[in-house]
Amino acid sequence: MQRKRKTVAMILAGGQGSRLGVLTAEKAKPAVSYGGKYRIIDFPLSNCTHSGIDTVGVLTQYRPLELNTYIGTGSAWDLDTMTGGAYVLPPYSVGASGEWYSGTANAIYQNVGFIEKFDPKYLLVLSGDHIYKMNYKWLISAHEEKGATATIAVIRVPMEEASRFGIMSTDADMRITEFAEKPEKPKSNLASMGVYVFDWKVLREYLQADENNSASDHDFGKNVIPAMFFGGEKLYAYEYGGYWKDVGTIQSLWEANMELLSDDPPLNLHDEGWRIFSRNPNDPPQYVDGGASIVNSMICEGCIIYGSVENSLLSPGVIVERGAVVRGSIIMDGTRVCEDAWVNMAIIDEDVVVGKAATIGCTGNTGNTDNTDNTDNTGNTDNTGNTGNTSNTGNTGNTGNTDNTYNTDNTGNTSNTSNTDNTSNTSNTSNTGNTYNTGNPCDNIAVIARGIRIAPGETVPAGTEVRHDS
Repeated sequence: MQRKRKTVAMILAGGQGSRLGVLTAEKAKPAVSYGGKYRIIDFPLSNCTHSGIDTVGVLTQYRPLELNTYIGTGSAWDLDTMTGGAYVLPPYSVGASGEWYSGTANAIYQNVGFIEKFDPKYLLVLSGDHIYKMNYKWLISAHEEKGATATIAVIRVPMEEASRFGIMSTDADMRITEFAEKPEKPKSNLASMGVYVFDWKVLREYLQADENNSASDHDFGKNVIPAMFFGGEKLYAYEYGGYWKDVGTIQSLWEANMELLSDDPPLNLHDEGWRIFSRNPNDPPQYVDGGASIVNSMICEGCIIYGSVENSLLSPGVIVERGAVVRGSIIMDGTRVCEDAWVNMAIIDEDVVVGKAATIGCTGNTGNTDNTDNTDNTGNTDNTGNTGNTSNTGNTGNTGNTDNTYNTDNTGNTSNTSNTDNTSNTSNTSNTGNTYNTGNPCDNIAVIARGIRIAPGETVPAGTEVRHDS
């Protein structure tokens, strides 16, 4: 029999994150790398540890293997206790019944049995795909002080971005007076962070009612919270004033990483009092050759650097050979950048090989990504003030390498005059087995899928997404 817990946390980590394109083709969004050594899921897990919450359910669904393996027993976050722990909770079947999670509320409903084992007073529901540091004790204390049934953590966003979020209007005491999910004309800029604390016994009743409603989307923002509001429950907002980032797009993921390289980063990963824990790959120390050059970059263990790295983040095990240049880029685990290759403003997934003298991304000197003038860290994931060099977006062909052809479904790039079909994806592929989407996912950042081999001398233009031939 499990010991009673005051609070049980449930992390919703089953989302695909489709706007991240090839980066989530083989893994869920919470498993995506960030800051060189971290995964996005590290942040809510670390927050739970620091907040004294030792019983955490992690609800996985889309491409769960990598995330399940990464979390393991929860030991990296000190969540492998005898009386608590981190529990990976995928959908499962019992006899003839069982189905995929059909929404955020349904995901919690399917795990009522797990929660009941701990008989909690409060249930903390967290999104698994945001970057932030929060002491959930403060949130729970505010919930108790107000005598609330549900408390929703909110952050102020620019008014022009408010329609992208669940928006709360409140009275002077922060009691919620109106709630709208992604309204066309928002009345407030208090946006939900996807962090909730509920009185468990009350929530359980609403989850059951929602499950019985065949017309429901079984979603917290669309269904359960509005039902609680119109049911007269005491719903309060808890305003959070720290850093919070939704890294749901290529641009926002790139920006969030580059912010770490600024002189005064908005998110301090070196905070002794609030470490972000992660699973350690136990690689050997990084090696930097005497002829190498590293400027304003984060280099993780296991990296071997012979070339030049500037304003970039390198995950464990990355190799940069002699003569190679990496600028303004995010290079994930186990990737090799071969001799004389050029990588500028790119996100390269794990285990990629960039061939000798290959070129990826912008060819101009646009690698200075010191993003010190970007002060909007409140959930604005489309920072159009930092768009980099877009002069190379019209390059849709690889004149130096006739083995590769390009898909010119260039819906995000209006400067490409040679694009004759902007409405469909004709899935053009090359003999290398790679598919190239120009103008996708954004106009200036090149994105390379896991395990891709970029041929020697090949050019991958800025704004190109390279994926495996499907």
